[in-house]
Amino acid sequence: MPEGDTVFLTCHRLHGALAGRVLSHGDLRHPRLALVELAGRRLTEVRPAGKHLLMRFDDGHTLHSHLRMDGAWHLYRPGDRWRRPAHQVRAVLAVPERTAVGFHLHDMHWLPTDQEHRLIGHLGPDLLSPDWGPELEAEAVRRLTADPGRELGLALLDQSVMAGLGNLYRTEICFLLRRRPDTPVSEVDPQRVVRLARELLVRNAWRPQQSTTGELRPGAQHWVYDRRTCLRCGSRVRHGEQGSGVTARETYYCPVCQR
Repeated sequence: MPEGDTVFLTCHRLHGALAGRVLSHGDLRHPRLALVELAGRRLTEVRPAGKHLLMRFDDGHTLHSHLRMDGAWHLYRPGDRWRRPAHQVRAVLAVPERTAVGFHLHDMHWLPTDQEHRLIGHLGPDLLSPDWGPELEAEAVRRLTADPGRELGLALLDQSVMAGLGNLYRTEICFLLRRRPDTPVSEVDPQRVVRLARELLVRNAWRPQQSTTGELRPGAQHWVYDRRTCLRCGSRVRHGEQGSGVTARETYYCPVCQR
């Protein structure tokens, strides 16, 4: 599932291409939204909320989408060939110079902008919020420590604690804290956890590469995530699974570097 920084960059690019423009074409290929007419509407902004994308229009409506595991928004110029097959298309929004195409958008909603809380009201503080400051940091710490016995890896993936983290950052945050994913929240400094989470997302928000090591070279971008050996000490990375059902995610940790 795309991390919050990927959604942030996607929204930034869509906003730059479409915001302030009247759509010349709009096509929503979703049974619930097939009758929504977007052509002629002015798109005012595209904003992220954790892993949610919010396209707001000047008539007081929002087109909401979520990328989940395989969704994506692409931008094309007139005449460009789409990089995914047409049967995956769920949305097409166009102005004369650019076309935004949404592929595999499993979650899409059309609703009044003042009702967005119905879809995103459960989210914790957005780690990439432009309003981030001491108040949001304190709220994230409060939510993180609400259940001291909870496993850290599970808490980091809970979007109602902090919005924007996925499995990659969950894994690398645990590594940088020198703790295994099953460590109880009570055994770590919660403020350090929150600050580290935001730092990693902010560091990568303006580029497609997601580096937690400071390196952009292939094979050197992550400490243990999706690796066979630890980048720091060379020990074999342990694989496992944390969570159950739809929340289950593969874990990676170094038995030497992470106690």
